[in-house]
Amino acid sequence: MKKLIAYCGLDCEKCDAFIATKNNDQTLREKTAKLWSELNNADILPEHINCEGCRTNGVKTVYCDNLCGIRQCAMGKGFATCGDCTEMDSCPKLAMVTANNSQAVKNLKPN
Repeated sequence: MKKLIAYCGLDCEKCDAFIATKNNDQTLREKTAKLWSELNNADILPEHINCEGCRTNGVKTVYCDNLCGIRQCAMGKGFATCGDCTEMDSCPKLAMVTANNSQAVKNLKPN
């Protein structure tokens, strides 16, 4: 599995926060902060949009680092990703991601 697949199966390389960080793209940070603020009804500032990947060492967004229940659960259980969990198919936390992203499920299942 690619190192830049998040615990939930999302591909970090396709995340605007990762792309903005990798390319040091302030315009993308601003655009992403505005969108995420609207989607989450929260004040997210461009300086919050920095991430080097969910499962890598390095900077993460505040949400991914401290608030993501999926990441906290998988790390707490010592799993590389949710794909290692026997409860993956019935997990309500994970379903919030996989219900709208079939690729995330594929990323978590072995080939």
